[in-house]
Amino acid sequence: MHAEASNQLKLNFGGYSHQGIRNENQDAIIVKHPQTRAEHEFKGSVACIADGVSCSEQGQKASHTSVMQFITDYYTTPESWSIQRSAQKVLTSLNSWLFNASYSGLDDEKQLAHNNMVSTFSAVILKSNTAHIFHVGDSRIYLVRGGEIQQLTRDHTRKNLVNTHYLTRALGMDNQLNVDYQTVPIKAKDRFILTTDGVHEFVDESDLMEAASNQLDFELATQTVCNKALSKNSKDNVSCLMLEVAQLPKPSLIEFHEKLATRVIPPVLKLGQMIDQFQVLEVLYSGTRSHVYRVIQTQTQTEFVIKVPSLQYRDDPAELKAFYNEQWAGMLLNNKRIMKVYPTDETSQFLYQVCEMVEGVTLRQWMYDNPKTNLPEVRTILEKIVQGIRVLQRADMVHRDLKPENIMLLPNGDIKLIDLGAVLIRGIEEGLPFEEDAVPLGAVNYIAPESIKQNVATTRSDLFSVGVIGYEMLAGQLPYPEMTPRSLMQSRHHQWQYRPITQHRSDIPAWFDLVLNKACAEHPSERYSVLGDFISDLYTPNSKLVKRKTKQPLLDRHPLQFWKVLALLLGLVALVEFGILIQ
Repeated sequence: MHAEASNQLKLNFGGYSHQGIRNENQDAIIVKHPQTRAEHEFKGSVACIADGVSCSEQGQKASHTSVMQFITDYYTTPESWSIQRSAQKVLTSLNSWLFNASYSGLDDEKQLAHNNMVSTFSAVILKSNTAHIFHVGDSRIYLVRGGEIQQLTRDHTRKNLVNTHYLTRALGMDNQLNVDYQTVPIKAKDRFILTTDGVHEFVDESDLMEAASNQLDFELATQTVCNKALSKNSKDNVSCLMLEVAQLPKPSLIEFHEKLATRVIPPVLKLGQMIDQFQVLEVLYSGTRSHVYRVIQTQTQTEFVIKVPSLQYRDDPAELKAFYNEQWAGMLLNNKRIMKVYPTDETSQFLYQVCEMVEGVTLRQWMYDNPKTNLPEVRTILEKIVQGIRVLQRADMVHRDLKPENIMLLPNGDIKLIDLGAVLIRGIEEGLPFEEDAVPLGAVNYIAPESIKQNVATTRSDLFSVGVIGYEMLAGQLPYPEMTPRSLMQSRHHQWQYRPITQHRSDIPAWFDLVLNKACAEHPSERYSVLGDFISDLYTPNSKLVKRKTKQPLLDRHPLQFWKVLALLLGLVALVEFGILIQ
C-alpha cells in the first residue's frame, strides 16, 4: 500500500498475519497513516504489532485491544504533548486496564491458570524526520538501511531450567509498566520490519533482508516471510509488518536545532586546511561574529562558500539559534533570488554552513563603481530586490538585514539576497515571549524604526530597507541622518525626518521622490502594504500621492524652500527695521 499526503511524509507499507497451526490468531497488526494535516504534523504515522500470550484464553483480546485502543487514544491526546508523553500516557493507561480486567469477575482457579490479558507491544511512530520506538515484550522491530539490517528492540525474556523462554515484561503483566523508548533519525528508503516471535525465531535476518530488498509489494513480502517461518516448523501465529519511507518532509526546525546543537564550532581555518571534505582556498571574511571561506569539495572539485560561527559564541544560545535558523531557512528556500544553503554531512561533528558560490559583486561595490546612477538602472535593481523579498514573504519570513553588502549583482543582471543571519521565521517566533529591550538585528542605518524602537519586524520593515537603499543608490547618501552603533540606544527616541532626494538630484522627478518617501516612512502604517503597489509606482506617477502632496502646507511639501523664504522675509524685515532706526 502507498500512503501520501501533500507536503508530508510519504510511506509504503504492507502486512500479513496468520494463525499458523493454531486454532486462533492471537497476533494483531495495524498501521495508521493519517489524512488530516493536524494529525500528520502533531502525531505522525503509527505502526503497531502485538502478540497475546499463548497460555491465556484472553490472548487474542489482549493483543487486539492493545493495538486498536493505542491508535484510538494516541490520536486524541493533546496536540501540545510530545510523542513520548502521548504514547507513554496511553500505554500506561492501557496497561492498567488490561491488568485490572484480568482479575475482574474471575475466580481463583482461573487466576491460577494464568488466564490473564497479557500482550507484547511494539510500535514505530514516524513524525517528520524521526522514528519513535516504543517496545515491551518479545516482538521485534528491525531497521533496514543501506544494505544492512539492525534489530532496534531487545527481547524482554529469560530462559528457564528447561531452556524455554518466558516473558519478563508485557502489557497487562504487572500494575507497573516499564516501556523501552528510543528515537532514530530516518532517511529516505529506510525500511522498518515488525515481527512476532512466531516469525523471528524461525527466520534469520538474512531472510528478512531478502524480503525487504527484493519485493516492492510489501503485502506479498510479509506473506513470504511468514510462510517461510511456517515452512521451518513455526508452531506459533506468524505476523509481519513492513514500512518504507518513500519520501521525507523537510526536517522541523526543532529537530534541526537539536541535531546542530550536538556539533562543535571548529577553530579558525587557514589556507589549505580541511574541514570534512572541504579544503580552504581563500579567507573571504573574518570578523567577530563569523568566518567565511571559499572552499573546494575534494570529491567533486566543486567550489562552495563555508560560513562558521565565531568561537566566542559557543556558549551564546541566542547567536547559535540565529545561526541554526539561517541554515534551516537557506535550505528551505529554493529560489534563484536567495543564496542556496546545502545540507551538511550527517556524520560531521562540526558546525558550519555550506553555501553556493555566488559569482558577481555586492550592491555596495556596484554603487562604488557607478556613483552616477540613472533612474532606469535603479528601478530595475529595486524591482528584483523586491522579488527576493516576496520569496521570503511567501515563506512567512523577514530578512531584517537588507543592506547593499547583503545583495549580490550577478553577471547576467539578476540579484541574489545573501546572509540570512538575522532572518525572522514567524512560525517559531510567534510563540516566544516579546523582548522589548533586545538589541535589534541588522545594520542600524537600514533597519526600520519599529525594529529599533519595539524590536518588531514585518515585510514592511524589509520594504523600509529597500527604500533607503534606493535613495542611497541615487543620492549617494541616506534619507535620514546617519547613525552609529554607539548611538543606537539614543535612536529609540529619534524622530526620522525624511530629506527629499531632489535636494541632491535635481534630475529625479518629484513623483519618484514621493515613492521613496512612502517606502521608507517612519511608521509602518504609512508605507506600502502591498509590494506590487511599490513596484508599480516606481514606473508610473501615483496620482493619489501627488494630489496629497499638493494639499500639504509648504513646510511639509518643500521644507528647505520654506525655510529659505522665511529667512529671506526675516532678512527683509530686519533691513526695514534697521532703516527706520537710522532715520
